[in-house]
Amino acid sequence: MSQSVLILGSGFVATPAVEVLSKAGIQVTVACRTLATAQSLAGSYANTKAVSLDVNDTAALEAAVAAHDLTVSLIPYTFHAVVIKAAIKAKKHVVTTSYVSPAMLELDAECKAAGITVMNEIGLDPGIDHLYAVDLIDRVHKAGGKILSFKSFCGGLTAPENSDNPLGYKFSWSSRGVLLALKNNAKYVEDGKIVEVSGLDLMDTAKPYWTGFTGFNFVAYGNRDSSNYLERYNIPEAQTCVRGTLRYAGFPPFIKTLVDIGFLDDQPKDFLKEAIPWNEALAKVAGAKSSSEDDIVAAISAKATTFKTAEVKSQLIKDLKWLGIFSTAKITPRGNPLDTLCATLEDKMTFQDGERDMVFLQHMFEVENKDGSKNTISSTLCEYGAPIGSGGPSAMAKLVGIPGAVAVQQVLNGTISERGVLAPMNTKLNTPIMKELDEKYGIKCTEKILN
Repeated sequence: MSQSVLILGSGFVATPAVEVLSKAGIQVTVACRTLATAQSLAGSYANTKAVSLDVNDTAALEAAVAAHDLTVSLIPYTFHAVVIKAAIKAKKHVVTTSYVSPAMLELDAECKAAGITVMNEIGLDPGIDHLYAVDLIDRVHKAGGKILSFKSFCGGLTAPENSDNPLGYKFSWSSRGVLLALKNNAKYVEDGKIVEVSGLDLMDTAKPYWTGFTGFNFVAYGNRDSSNYLERYNIPEAQTCVRGTLRYAGFPPFIKTLVDIGFLDDQPKDFLKEAIPWNEALAKVAGAKSSSEDDIVAAISAKATTFKTAEVKSQLIKDLKWLGIFSTAKITPRGNPLDTLCATLEDKMTFQDGERDMVFLQHMFEVENKDGSKNTISSTLCEYGAPIGSGGPSAMAKLVGIPGAVAVQQVLNGTISERGVLAPMNTKLNTPIMKELDEKYGIKCTEKILN
């Protein structure tokens, strides 16, 4: 009898996962609140069907989970615990590509008692990053060495030839999600000391990042709490431990300028409930005396911490004008500065036909070997997506969806047999996944000794 998988959510990362599972002969059900959305994905693949499902309907969710051997939860992470509870009741497995939240971890004992596997953090970041970090760290330790420094940065970017706007960035998913992520505080270990950065100051900490490839002009900044990876990766000896985000060089000052003006504010504003001209909206958000260009520039200049030189100020003002917010074009009113800005970003900064995305993931290790010698070792993955309109997946969709699908198959076939709430933090779990990703899909990080 063939095995069956329920996929909750039909976002862009679901497509490669559905394709892999369908080709493996697994019966796939794509479930979305909107049936038409699920049908648009399921309709093109063999042994795949679509259903309408509201995860807030507990009875319907439990019935759907119980009817399948495994559930893949690609819906927002806040729903994962609800899905896991349904899976515990039905004694069925779960896979997610999300970080393990405290609410999910609290269910570990119940998952073990039910005899189910809940495999998490198995996309790109988190996912592939864990696989290759844990692998190298394990090899260094087994050889008697130490990890002195661990840095890991990942960027979902446009291909360089398509980075033709002030951010050097285009939105393949919610611009709101991208901007809200920039409000998260960062915490990491540097030279043996804990460093904490507030979300409002995050862009000020972005620094040029040397990858070993001179063709890339990246900057890097911390992402959330990296300090707990001393424990998660078993590297208590490391004096530096930071995980973060890569962007092209123009991204941080432009974003910081928007932050300084007040555009990451998601509190309601009455004046943003109507389609007023953009220059009037900008004047009100910035606190300008009027909507004249001179008054707006003066108000922004008083707030912007990025205007360090006249040249930088001139360029950033040009960038803001490119966005259209100095113009008399009408806003798309969404009630607050953040969402009103997002409407314009999504209009001006989306991928066009023929353009492609790129993912760049790199770990950088400073290693002290058993004999006292030292090496800098990089582990790098650079992947380009299929051009928009070609029918192929984006790099991001491929690198999130395929690892998740491989994990699904390995849970179903017993390769992953550990029970409870899991993440890829040991070589027993990781090595079979790495092998399959490399041999079947050409997905791997390449190591180099840089000195």
